[in-house]
Amino acid sequence: MDSKNRRKILEKKKKIHDLIKRASSILDPLSPFDSFRRYTKNDLSVYLESGRGDRLSSSLKQHIRKLLKKNMEGFYGSNWPLQAKVKRTEMTSPDARYIFVRELRYGSKAYETASKEGCDQITGFVHYRFTLEEEVPVLYVYEIQLESRIQGKGLGEFLMQLIELIASKNKMSAIVLTVQTSNALAMTFYMSKLGYRISSISPSKANLPNFLAKYEILCKTFDSEAKSVLENDGEPTRDCVSTVE
Repeated sequence: MDSKNRRKILEKKKKIHDLIKRASSILDPLSPFDSFRRYTKNDLSVYLESGRGDRLSSSLKQHIRKLLKKNMEGFYGSNWPLQAKVKRTEMTSPDARYIFVRELRYGSKAYETASKEGCDQITGFVHYRFTLEEEVPVLYVYEIQLESRIQGKGLGEFLMQLIELIASKNKMSAIVLTVQTSNALAMTFYMSKLGYRISSISPSKANLPNFLAKYEILCKTFDSEAKSVLENDGEPTRDCVSTVE
């Protein structure tokens, strides 16, 4: 490789590194999207707020871990204790970014005062990060968890629309997420309803045995380079209704 090409590669890497660093440094990624702060539909009224993994209170950490366990333990089965330990570390990382869902139970005043009342009104969250995947800048959705009683009301789709806006605003080339293969409802939600594809980097594309990998990596790409790296060539399957819809 000649010096000119090497310089181009280094410049490209620096540009991507700076892009991710800039996106991660934004204090409130929701600030450009005020119309998405509230969701009032299907007998549900919530508002959204931003958070960071290294700034979670002890009570909030406990609260979201309980929700995560309630929703996901069944899908992981005997692997849950190990996965729970990994997720505890992930969820408090300085790189972790959150969208918290707070339910409005007491009228308009709740919007102004809920943050002073602890975390008992938090009924869901999205954990995501700005990161690299195969040298492509992506927004990686680590978790989207909602209490069962607020599922099926369109909030999951609303949150994923917001995630796409955040990714686009910060010039990410794709959104990537992981879904347990046993979670057929989530697979349908992402693939059939939202248009995600099984990524070319997913275990099933690498022909790993099912007992080694019980998950799929899904993606939605926004440019040709990301598409060539992260997408598979097949059409999304439609055989698997979402727990977060």
